[in-house]
Amino acid sequence: MPSKRTGPPPATSGARHYVTTKMTEGRRGVAFFAAVEHLREGEEGVACLVVVCMVIGCLSLFALVIGWLSEGACPCRIVIGVVLVSGVIMALACAHHDHPFGHLIDTIPNEKNEVRKYFNPQKLGDPKYERLPYAVRVLLEAAIRRCDGFYVKQEDVYSILNWEERQNETEIPFPPARVLLQDFTGIPAMVDLAAMRDAVAKIGVDPDLINPKCPTDLIVDHSLQIDFSKCSIQNAPNPGGGDGPGPRSVLGRPAPRGHHASSSAQCGGQRGGCSKSSCSDPPTRATAVQIENTPLLCPFHLKPVSEPETALKNQELELIRNKERLEFFKWCSKAFQNVSVVPPDIGSVHQVNLEYLSRVVHESEGFVYPDSVVGTDSHTTMINGLGILGWGVGGIESEAVMLGQPVSFTLPQVVGCKIIGTVNSLATSIDIVLGITKHLRQAAIAGRFVEFFGPGVTQLSAADRTTIANMCPEYSATVSFFPVDDVTIKHFKQTNFTEEKLEFLETYLKSMKLFRASADQSEDPHYTEVIEINLSSILPYVSGPKRPQDRVSVTCMKDDFLNCLNEKAKQLSCVTSEQVGFKGFHIPKEKQSTAVPFLHAGTEYSLSHGSVVIAAVISCTNNCNPSVMLTAGLLAKKAVEAGLCVKPYIRTSLAPGSGMVTHYLNASGVLPYLSQLGFEVIGYGCATCVGNTAPLPECVVDAIKQGDLIACGVLSGNRHFEGRLCDCVRANYLASPPLVVAYAIAGTVGIDFENEPLGVNSEGKKVFLKDVWPTKEEVQDIEEHKVIASIFTELRSRMQKESTFWNNLDAPDGVLFPWDPKSTYIRCPPFFNKLSKDLCPPVSIENAHVLLFLGDKVTTDHISPAGSIARVSSAAKYLQSKRLTPREFNSYGARRGNDAVMTRGTFASIKLLNLLVGKPGPKTVHVPSGQTLDVFEAAERYQREGIPLIILAGKDYGSGNSRDWAAKGPYLLGVRAVIAESFERMHKNHLVGMGIAPLQFLPGQSAKSLGLSGKERFSIPIPEQITPHQELTVQTSAGKSFSVVTLFENEMDVAFYRHGGVLKYVARSTLK
Repeated sequence: MPSKRTGPPPATSGARHYVTTKMTEGRRGVAFFAAVEHLREGEEGVACLVVVCMVIGCLSLFALVIGWLSEGACPCRIVIGVVLVSGVIMALACAHHDHPFGHLIDTIPNEKNEVRKYFNPQKLGDPKYERLPYAVRVLLEAAIRRCDGFYVKQEDVYSILNWEERQNETEIPFPPARVLLQDFTGIPAMVDLAAMRDAVAKIGVDPDLINPKCPTDLIVDHSLQIDFSKCSIQNAPNPGGGDGPGPRSVLGRPAPRGHHASSSAQCGGQRGGCSKSSCSDPPTRATAVQIENTPLLCPFHLKPVSEPETALKNQELELIRNKERLEFFKWCSKAFQNVSVVPPDIGSVHQVNLEYLSRVVHESEGFVYPDSVVGTDSHTTMINGLGILGWGVGGIESEAVMLGQPVSFTLPQVVGCKIIGTVNSLATSIDIVLGITKHLRQAAIAGRFVEFFGPGVTQLSAADRTTIANMCPEYSATVSFFPVDDVTIKHFKQTNFTEEKLEFLETYLKSMKLFRASADQSEDPHYTEVIEINLSSILPYVSGPKRPQDRVSVTCMKDDFLNCLNEKAKQLSCVTSEQVGFKGFHIPKEKQSTAVPFLHAGTEYSLSHGSVVIAAVISCTNNCNPSVMLTAGLLAKKAVEAGLCVKPYIRTSLAPGSGMVTHYLNASGVLPYLSQLGFEVIGYGCATCVGNTAPLPECVVDAIKQGDLIACGVLSGNRHFEGRLCDCVRANYLASPPLVVAYAIAGTVGIDFENEPLGVNSEGKKVFLKDVWPTKEEVQDIEEHKVIASIFTELRSRMQKESTFWNNLDAPDGVLFPWDPKSTYIRCPPFFNKLSKDLCPPVSIENAHVLLFLGDKVTTDHISPAGSIARVSSAAKYLQSKRLTPREFNSYGARRGNDAVMTRGTFASIKLLNLLVGKPGPKTVHVPSGQTLDVFEAAERYQREGIPLIILAGKDYGSGNSRDWAAKGPYLLGVRAVIAESFERMHKNHLVGMGIAPLQFLPGQSAKSLGLSGKERFSIPIPEQITPHQELTVQTSAGKSFSVVTLFENEMDVAFYRHGGVLKYVARSTLK
């Protein structure tokens, strides 16, 4: 059960409770300074000051009277009393202070018929409001409600109202309703706050002042590392032994039984050598009914188990491996106010946000207002599918929001995406996503909002919309927004919202003009531009083999893969002529028919170019959508009934975004068929898509290497990069879940589904894809009658269920975290070392060396990998020095709370191409000595020598996933500036947030065009009064000079940079 949030609620500031609590604790100083801080936040802050002044005044007057009676009149006490009484009077006078937009306050009864207040922008009486895009109306409401003259000014409100004239010109603040953290990025954020408490305590300030001001939800189960798959489970020994009760697991439930040697051959169907003829037959109707009414069963023998075996084993190992991190999270839930922690074994961050945390409308302290969220994952945009505004801001920005800073960004242009037509019967949500991705990528929408409208929007279910919104970062938009309409309300009705609640939501949203009337085109807002997409033109597609934007129709897949084998190199500024392009592998003609035989479990198989070795239905992108997952399950059912199977060496997996997927697959009766094909539930969270996949069988790896084969992975995630799934799997395709199952059965991507069979059954009959593809009517019937309502009932049950492991965790108490010097997971980071109260002027960069000379498309995966820790890496050497074995290394993502590991892991990607070295790998040249070293070792040597560092790069530096350590790592390596042709927006903000200057070459210039070798020394003067977009002159030791532009967007960026980053900025603000 998630921990309850305490502290300031989101509507005003909720500071009154905090202040009065501190008063009752006798901590008047803390209460006073907190009240002054919250004075900026309107009436609530004034109320806090009233409380403080009155309590302190009354207590002091009481003491004054007692002193007078006992010791006589004291002039000092008289003066003190007069001052305090005056303070009470002044505070009472301030209590009549009006909100600058108080005249917009309206009232509405909620579902309990209680009167609630809200700010109604329609009362501005300006016709421009109804012409605003719906997403901009949400921005306007937040600015009106939180207008305090400090963070949000009245001119900000009018800038948003005048969006048509001010778009893409004016910087605006946006205070979201809440912050969403996942465990990978949540742990460094909370570690930073804990370290900040230590820093202010050392200067003599109460550390209890450091708390999130914005409500924060932290979801622990974002990531999952796979240790067990079905193949390994079938051969696992029985942990309990015999037939008696087995041991209990760390989860507080019976540990799963491994099969006996005799029974292991009887359970697993066609995937594990099941010898019973009955197992090749489909379950009977009675079996299906029994499966539907049992939690989870051994699919074809109906042996009750508490969880799928692989899932439970992986969960147990995850909990044991991450016990230290979980104890820290539990301490956070107790020590920090306004933080809610969702414990393990619930689901991934976006699923929990979508299914449990989303509110549509917030209600707090008598006010109602639209829900909105910023999260530490770029796919936070998923929530836009429900009409809730949200996007990813990255770890460093999220920390600033948590601590009371609004998100600052340029008032966005909004592209209207008009949807027309009807959905093709074979197209799934992922096909629609990829179709829209193609259209929007061809348009110039980077950094823009996208808002969907038009008659075709009603063809998309709420699940379809969230899937499309999830992929928003893949077409470079900031937001993909679906306003609330009848489809959304129908979705909430199916998810157990009461009629009264729905009526209240609809009434409020309509009163705010935030409800889209689907049939009334006269209410369509004005947009920056409109793009039209016809759903009828969208056919099934896959995406790959290297980038998500490279789509290919399934009907053309076979020919396209052959073209990829043939495609020659594309010359890029960051690669040599020997390297291949975005799609090609440059395999010689004579080697394209190579086939390598190998033995697996005593049976001979063969691999060739295009062979599928990984097939994964993973993560939250598709798993939130019952129709897509049910299509995959029904396809599996028909395939099993037709006598088809998946080859046992293919690494298959089903990693749902949450337990809801397991629930509705089970409720619909298709889970046993997926399991028989090898798609067993392995756990809940991000697994294969972030590189946390189980290793391939050694015989498969050997065969791939022997033939230098282009082996393939097919997954239903949201993005991929070469080598991300597995180093030896070079071609990776994104596909819908049913197509993942289809390609797994076929065993190759080189298949023409229209003319070639998926396989041949035991009777010699050819079975084609069209024979097993379920109809849309079949899917909808099961979805409406068995799935929607039940999955949300089940989720609420899971959220309320006690977690024995979580409850038994021994988390420390106290305001300050007791850092364990022996810990390899949690360390106090050095970001606040030598923190001073006063701000020092900026220091120019003198005689800096280039740490890395990089090309185009350097991703955050290159800069700060999230996967496993290589045994020969600097991070591995550090962990080995702490007496850890390689199997205890865990992943970089899991160790983000340890700066020593993460700094050593910076630029540790084996795919990183540093032009100073000339070949891929985590190496660089220490220029003064000419030695080639690990990046960390070189940086450490430069720091000992007192030499500052810079990075040279090409286009799109920092693209890919949001990752705070991609900025924190370079900062700790001593990097002062990055000079690139262009930056990914979020990563650029991260660099600013860490005090690293993002500098851009002038248009048309690059390191190559300027003739830079990377071995020069660079000097960059930093003026004391540096300004946004200021042009600076860079001098090199070779006598060259060139100009760069600072990519500070506003004065807040400048302030962050001058303070050495946002964390120090907030810390100094607290000290003052």
